Formats: sequence, C-alpha cells, structure tokens
Amino acid sequence: MKDESINPSHFFAYMARMKLINRWPLMRNTQIENVQEHSLQVAMIAHALAVIRNEYYQGNANPERIATLAIFHDASEVLTGDLPNPVKYFNAEIAKEYKKIEKIAEDKLVGLLPERLQKYYQPLVCSEHHNPEEYKLVKAADILSAYLKTIEELNAGNHEFSRAQLRLQENLQALEMPEVEFFLNMFEPGFSLSLDAITE
Repeated sequence: MKDESINPSHFFAYMARMKLINRWPLMRNTQIENVQEHSLQVAMIAHALAVIRNEYYQGNANPERIATLAIFHDASEVLTGDLPNPVKYFNAEIAKEYKKIEKIAEDKLVGLLPERLQKYYQPLVCSEHHNPEEYKLVKAADILSAYLKTIEELNAGNHEFSRAQLRLQENLQALEMPEVEFFLNMFEPGFSLSLDAITE
C-alpha cells in the first residue's frame, strides 16, 4: 500500500482561506461578509429546507447530506475569488466561460487530496457530480442567505442593497418551492427585529 502520509495535502489550508474571500465586492457593506461565514449560513438554511420538505411536504431529503453539500458549495472561490453577479452574468458567453474556470478550480482542489479521499470530496466540491435534486435545496438556501443579507443591510440604512433585494425576491419566487415559502413566513420576520425584540 502506498504511503500517502509523506505527501502533505494543502486542501484544508485552502478551505481555511474561505474566510479571506469577501462577498459583495462591488457594494458598500455595513457588515463585511466572507465566504466562510456565508457557507455556514447556507448550510444551516439548506438543512432546514430539507427538514421542512420532509416534515411538511412528504419529502425524502437527507438534511445532513444537504448541509454538507452547502458547506462546500463555494469552495472553488478560494481559487477564483467571488466574481460579482453583474460581471459573472453580464452575458451568456461570460457566464459560460466562468463555469469553465469554476470547473478547473474544483478539479484542482479535489486533486490536492490524497487519492483515497478524493471520491468523498468530488461529489461535494465538483458541480458536475452534484445530484440536481439535492443541489436545488442548496441553491435555494444560497439565494435565501443572500436575501437575508439584504434585509440586514437595509435595516442598517444601507440602500445599496435595495435593487439586490428585489432581484433576490424574484429569484426566490421563481423557484416555486413550498419549503422556501415556509422558511420565509416562519423565519424571515426575526431578521428585521432588534436583539431586544427577539429576546422578549
């Protein structure tokens, strides 16, 4: 058996750098948000969406699996950075080319792992190996996380996020996912309240 312990892997050193990648880079923020923080919130929301689907809508999702997918959903950004949406989706050609860049970054990250571990992380890091139905919950959680960020910024008086909020609301409605509507009705109101209000 090959001794892989003599070849150090830098995979988790890269993952640790998620906290150095700031989101919303072209927008003025009252509170800077990094990719690591965002990924944790997406994982929590994705887990909740899976639980809600199972409990209220006769689903059969695996909440722990969905949460783990969400943890790694932006992993490639440690190599690509967080490209602003107005740039990433400026036109179809740019979006297509950026997808190619993301794939190269995903493959490079997985390739950093010992060969025997790669099969465990490839389905988490590499978008081409994602289960579409599972990843739909992750994508919904990703949009919800961004939407909740706009609420926090607007409540802090930062109108830089006004149009982003409208766009994200439209994106959430377009999903037509009852678990998303449930989450918004149940949990969104608290994001507009002060600490004193939510502790009463």
